[in-house]
Parts: sequence; C-alpha cells; structure tokens
Amino acid sequence: MNKSAVLAQILSVLTAELAALTRAAQGAFAAATDPDSKAENKYDTRTLEASYVARGQAQRVAELQQAVQAFGALSGNELEPGAAVTLGALVGLSLPGEVAHYFLGPFAGGTEVVHEGREVVVITPASALGQKLMGKRAGDVIPMQPGLSAKITTVQ
Repeated sequence: MNKSAVLAQILSVLTAELAALTRAAQGAFAAATDPDSKAENKYDTRTLEASYVARGQAQRVAELQQAVQAFGALSGNELEPGAAVTLGALVGLSLPGEVAHYFLGPFAGGTEVVHEGREVVVITPASALGQKLMGKRAGDVIPMQPGLSAKITTVQ
C-alpha cells in the first residue's frame, strides 16, 4: 500500500469536505444576517436558530482548515523497517479473517478512504485504538476486545 497516495486521498477528502462546509457556512451566515429574516413576533426564533447554525458551521470549518493544514504537514515517506507507530503512520492489523488498515492522523478520526480496493480509516492518538498502537512495532500483538487481539503486520 502506498502511504503517500493514501495521505493524498485523505487530504483530497478533507479538502472537498471543507469546500462543501464552507459553502454551507456562508449560506447559514447569510440566512442569519438577512434583513428579511427579522423576527415577526416575540416567539419567532428563526434568526437566533440560524445564528446558532452559522456559528456551529463556522467552528467546523475552522476545525477542518486545521485538519487540512496538519495533514498537509505530514510526510508521506515510508517509515524505516522496525519503526514504532507514530503520528503519520499507516498501520496494517491482522484480525481473524481480515487485515484492517489505519492511518494515524492528527485530526479527522473516522475519515475513510479506499486505496487499491482496501479501506483505510483515519484514527487519532486520542482514540482507544490509537493509544494502543502508539509506540508499537510490526509483529506486536494488541488487545482489541475481550478474547480478541490483533497483530500489527505493517508499519509504514
């Protein structure tokens, strides 16, 4: 699996999501500040609700901008053989009946991309799995859930 291509795909997904959310945030801001959306009576809360939506979307845009910047700063270079799992690592885990692939990223946990027909899920060091993987090396076994463990097959 090509780590730099996976990183490029993650950046592409985040950039597209950022563009779509930026447009939505601009629309919500326009709705919240539109003079025609003035309250018609004391119980009309449309403007207030629109301002809450605009604020939430603006915060999400800021988070995505930070994620795009952080992923852009990561190196797509392969790690040395025997290297420990660290931020920016592409990790393969052997589970019963499958091999799962994870990219340890600074943000955007849960983002999924498909590379070479295989799903790669972004996890962060703050996630439970991320905490278990940090510092481990290929060949190490980590507990997944009671009675189930996974072997780290690759660290790139």
